[in-house]
Amino acid sequence: MAATPASASVETPDLDPAFALHRGGKIEIRSTVPVRDADDLSLAYTPGVARVCTAIADQPALADDYTWVSNVVAVVSDGTAVLGLGDIGPAAAMPVMEGKALLFKEFAGVDAVPICLDCTDVDGLVETVVRLAPSFGGINLEDISAPRCFEIEDRLRDLLDIPVFHDDQHGTAIVALAALQNAARLTGRALGDLRAVVAGAGASGVAVTRILLEAGIGDIAVSDSKGMLYEGREGLNPVKQALARDTNRVGHTGSTEEALEGADLFLGLSGSTVSEQAIASMAPDAIVFALSNPTPEVHPDVAARHARVVATGRSDFPNQINNVLAFPGVFRGALDVRATAITENMKVAAANALAGVVGDDLTATYIIPSPFDERVAPAVTAAVAAQARADGVARL
Repeated sequence: MAATPASASVETPDLDPAFALHRGGKIEIRSTVPVRDADDLSLAYTPGVARVCTAIADQPALADDYTWVSNVVAVVSDGTAVLGLGDIGPAAAMPVMEGKALLFKEFAGVDAVPICLDCTDVDGLVETVVRLAPSFGGINLEDISAPRCFEIEDRLRDLLDIPVFHDDQHGTAIVALAALQNAARLTGRALGDLRAVVAGAGASGVAVTRILLEAGIGDIAVSDSKGMLYEGREGLNPVKQALARDTNRVGHTGSTEEALEGADLFLGLSGSTVSEQAIASMAPDAIVFALSNPTPEVHPDVAARHARVVATGRSDFPNQINNVLAFPGVFRGALDVRATAITENMKVAAANALAGVVGDDLTATYIIPSPFDERVAPAVTAAVAAQARADGVARL
């Protein structure tokens, strides 16, 4: 007898290997000390634990040495901008946050706890994270919709003395900058020689633009769903107003595709589409980063007909711009020196280190290393830790 629709909906998921892998969750908590007998128990818990508690009460900084706090990150989301799925809520966001915690541990030995909050109010979310913060050495914000994510991160950075990092913004920005440094090197240009067009003024588009400005990009213009951002355009929120003020020196006022004519770099972070004709109109030795996932703004094979270097956000094409190349090492480096913040210089240092891993092996299809390259996390960790000390935010 054929299964009923109801039973089919229950039985079908485990035929999918993704569901089988996720059953029961992807992470767990394990003890780091034995509890074999009464003596072990008396040290791990009462009465021995009371001596440690008393010492921390007298000297709060001892929590970094005698608890797990100095090596644990909270992965916090409200489920409002999950992957390309949108606002699916906190329960549905949990598989992604678990996955993030898994990657922290696998790639950099950082313990991470996924926390999905049933709260989308900015004030409530900020207050909740502040109240949770004493249990963590860092806060990784994840999949929080724009423009709320900008205010949430800014406020938390002002209120907390531990690293706060919105990975959708800064992880993407770090990896994109590293890849662009190598793409420019491959084509014999410096970043200052490039004119760039960024499609997308959400969290990642804003952060990528900001880090490229910090790194000295020649000129950069940004578009949203209504066209190019420029000073005087009506209806811009404060984040876009600031971006319009700091970019688009040429003064493009039309579409993304119109701005691409003669441009050296296209950076897609929008989920929109760009025609082959527009890519063909770019400058010689053009660089195309079509990063929307799973569907790039232009198919990589189409872009490759006209561009010297093509990167995507997908793992089935060369040059994947993958945040896992950045965030584990960034937090590892920040935690190792007990940094109070992650500065702009630390992000640029992470990008420089990541680009350096490629070294002399640079080709058009290898401008960024694989996440499984064992040199990646140590290189990023060392660079971030050193820059934290140079910036005066390290406590060790």
